[in-house]
Amino acid sequence: MTRVFSLLIFVVAGAGAGLGAVIDVRAQAPPTAPRQPHVVFVTGDDEYRSEISMPMIAAILEKRHGLKTSVAYARPIPQTKDRIEGLEALETADLMVMFLRYRALPEAELDRILAYVKSGKPIVAFRTSTHAFNYPAGSPHTDLNDGFGRDVFGQKWITHHGHTSTTMVALRPEAASHPILRGVTPFDARSWLYHVAPLNGPATLLLDGTAVNSERKQKLEQFPPLQPVAWTRDHNGGRVFFTTLGHPGDFEQASMRRLTVNGILWALGRDVPVGGADATPVTPYVAPEPFDLATGQPLKRRP
Repeated sequence: MTRVFSLLIFVVAGAGAGLGAVIDVRAQAPPTAPRQPHVVFVTGDDEYRSEISMPMIAAILEKRHGLKTSVAYARPIPQTKDRIEGLEALETADLMVMFLRYRALPEAELDRILAYVKSGKPIVAFRTSTHAFNYPAGSPHTDLNDGFGRDVFGQKWITHHGHTSTTMVALRPEAASHPILRGVTPFDARSWLYHVAPLNGPATLLLDGTAVNSERKQKLEQFPPLQPVAWTRDHNGGRVFFTTLGHPGDFEQASMRRLTVNGILWALGRDVPVGGADATPVTPYVAPEPFDLATGQPLKRRP
């Protein structure tokens, strides 16, 4: 609310005279700055190094776009499946950005995530969030193992084209004018292609990926090498932007970073600049290698 301050100035009309006219000068205090949207990143995957890539994106949002961000982390290490520290930030979140893989969170932490999802606020999510949860048999939450990804993002985990493959990413011609694709050009992604088609429910497809050196060559009829890799949809009335990309090497690509920032701005209902959002890293970003799922150690960097 703008406060109005009144200052009464008494002017003496002349020597020996009484008080003259009373001048009422009203000065307005500067208006309060508008509240910036709060973007909360929920990280916790034991493969794709979201604990590094997502803070990099958060820094871009704060420095380049003036947004407020918080990052929740799996603790004490990314491989910890049953604890994410910082989820209380979701109580004031305007947008949740999710990059999870096979979590089995305790009730209180799970409730924070589900409460946000049920609120109808927007969500942006990456790759393994199709299989964000992995509750054991007998848990009351086993329905989330497949159901969460399928219902919220449009697909559950099915399969991919193999760790030695990569993906050529191209814009779908009918979606080329979508705000999320502003400034995004075709690029080669380190991510191995996820099989997701057909999606569950309506979606606006934005990007396609073609598997390069697929390990599924004997099953291409069952698992075609051309799949959607980015789309939008609605959930509980809120905007959802999802991409199956997310290998740490993908974020070295300007188009991948711009796709991400554009998607976040779009999900928040903010204008995306005509040439695409500024997605320049605040500090140099050198992609770490993914974790080896068997050893928990970073894989050796490809030559």
